[in-house]
Amino acid sequence: MVSAKLMKLVSPCWKPSVEGENSNRGDVIGRIDGLLWHKDSGHHVNGDFSMAVIQANNLLEDHSQLESGPLSSLESGPHGTFVGIYDGHGGPETARFLNERLFNNIKTFRGAEFTSENQGMSADVITKAFLATEEEFLSLVKKQWTIKPLLASVGACCLVGIVCSGLLYIANAGDSRVVLGKLEKTVKQVKAVQLSIEHNASYESVREELRSLHPDDPQIVLLKHKVWRVKGLIQISRSIGDAYLKRQEFNKEPLLAKFRLSQPFNKPILKAEPTVLVQKLYPEDQFLIFASDGLWEQLSNQEAVDIVQSYPRNGSARKLVKAALREAAKKREMRYSDLKKIDRGVRRHFHDDITVVVLFLDSHLVSRSYCDGPLLSVKAAGGVPAST
Repeated sequence: MVSAKLMKLVSPCWKPSVEGENSNRGDVIGRIDGLLWHKDSGHHVNGDFSMAVIQANNLLEDHSQLESGPLSSLESGPHGTFVGIYDGHGGPETARFLNERLFNNIKTFRGAEFTSENQGMSADVITKAFLATEEEFLSLVKKQWTIKPLLASVGACCLVGIVCSGLLYIANAGDSRVVLGKLEKTVKQVKAVQLSIEHNASYESVREELRSLHPDDPQIVLLKHKVWRVKGLIQISRSIGDAYLKRQEFNKEPLLAKFRLSQPFNKPILKAEPTVLVQKLYPEDQFLIFASDGLWEQLSNQEAVDIVQSYPRNGSARKLVKAALREAAKKREMRYSDLKKIDRGVRRHFHDDITVVVLFLDSHLVSRSYCDGPLLSVKAAGGVPAST
């Protein structure tokens, strides 16, 4: 059964929220400038951070969060920093659901598996939390099936980063991306290192994986309008949600015909299990750029790293968003000032929703499991109004 509390998570009304870190001062709750929401600077237990979101869709489909402090439901558990980037598609419901549930599930599983020998985070805990959150959302889809069948067609890419006890954990299901800015001492330059593995059918490796998992389906990936799509419908092979491609029970009316497959399937077409990377952090690891696909459609990994490295930390995420918008305007042979005048909805023809979190790493803080650093919860950025 799905609780009433979980049912409320698909409510259409919500606002950006920040808890902790002297929330009555400065721009701690962020600032809104037209379709742009940004929090230019803040502190987490491992360093500083910057966040920004620009809306393009009629309803903002990107959601995100940064959590700084305990990573376990136990008071004695590890402390660290959590970043979540949730790039919704088909609607904002799944991304919003992830914003409310995923981190709590990670804390719950970490608390259940905490031992004196294993005091940090683990890839197993993160994977279990992804799958548990997926099951919660699919249960919600089932409960609302007769009154809101379109919920079965809504999904989200899910990218998570955790810094804990000197280690970095990256988990990804979809095509959001995290890039590390790493100082190369020999050339005295900060190089871009992509850490996340993306699950987009544009990559031959993803198409090969799909074909190997579905050997009896010659139409598992199709080239449609010069774009590779899973079943001709969706570009990603892993996601949270997209129930219509996970369970046959939703492949029928009252779901709209455009989402229904002509042939039944007996196993999920898309996966929710993330690809997880765990690696040690070193002093030369300067910062991490977490962003939804909307940013990477406009900027290369190295371009993004160069922008962060070339300017003061304050407002780094906002600078990346603006650089992406300038590139989007350039591609359409228009001025950036004119692009800014285009309202949400219509704006989607020029660029996607873009969410960016820049996490700066203080080498003196990243190796500590417990600290007295700021306890902070930032969730962005619903409620961004239309431009005027």
